[in-house]
Amino acid sequence: MMTSPERSFGGRRILVTGGAGFVGGELTRKLVEAGARVTVLDDLFTGKAETIPTGAEFIEGSVTDAKLVDELVAANSLVFHLAARNIIASTTNPRDDFATNIGGTLNVLLAARENKVDRVVYTGSASVYGNPRSIPINEDDFLVPLTPYAVSKLGGENYAQAFYESYGLPTACVRYSNVYGPGQRPDNPYCGVVSKFLVDAHAGRPLSIHGDGEQSRDYTYVDDAVEATMLAAIRPRAEGEVFNVGTGIETSVNGLALAIGRALDVPVELRHIDRRDIDNIRRRVVNIEKARRMLRWTPQVTLETGLSRTAEWFVRSGFTEAAPAPTRAG
Repeated sequence: MMTSPERSFGGRRILVTGGAGFVGGELTRKLVEAGARVTVLDDLFTGKAETIPTGAEFIEGSVTDAKLVDELVAANSLVFHLAARNIIASTTNPRDDFATNIGGTLNVLLAARENKVDRVVYTGSASVYGNPRSIPINEDDFLVPLTPYAVSKLGGENYAQAFYESYGLPTACVRYSNVYGPGQRPDNPYCGVVSKFLVDAHAGRPLSIHGDGEQSRDYTYVDDAVEATMLAAIRPRAEGEVFNVGTGIETSVNGLALAIGRALDVPVELRHIDRRDIDNIRRRVVNIEKARRMLRWTPQVTLETGLSRTAEWFVRSGFTEAAPAPTRAG
């Protein structure tokens, strides 16, 4: 009989880079609850120290600091590598994107190889697919990174796979597709579209959508993404593999906006504005059959339920007056 995922982490020393961020913070919380001894490394570029749960050790610093990374990796047997510049920051400053997303990942992998860690789980992005040739997107489909962020996330992913093949370092990669949920703070200028829509919808403002709003994404609830990430750390068949993490359900940005109105139980007005350079993906929905088969993972939270939970957290946490930031379409 297979041991439950939670029991697999009890007592283990685990490093989470980017653990003060949205997904990293939730992952850290689940690991602490499972009895792990967790250290978080984060430079607080977008993360918040208060996101880190009680029970985890926090080190403020960057994955670009090779000496610090080596010291921390040496003290842990498992690494979840989430630290990265996101798509907006990466587009603004590609050089910093390269240093963090590629250079930082290389630092983590070098330290993991040197210290013979049990496994490194790298969190990638479905942005590496670009505009797909067919829907849904499979892990082995043609990759066309269209932003500096997509290029660097793919670079980090390729390094992880190369270290597995060249040095036998146990690695696994998960490609997230548009993760949302409680904890995604709308006062963060780099937050996702769900948080920005919630702010405007609650305030009675029109929801600004770049382009015609028919561009689509596969929106993934944070708890589901975290579960897949944890399973990638313990499933034997995950070594050396890449997994899509999504729902397999395609939702237009217009549809998302209307669903957020229902979640808040308020009428919403959609306002279409000019598209932006980073909004260059027309359709995205991922095939998750590989994760179902090899990780024994299935997403549990529907978009309607996830948005309802997110809206409740949003109101309860007092973010209703957060200053609105320009909405991006996915």
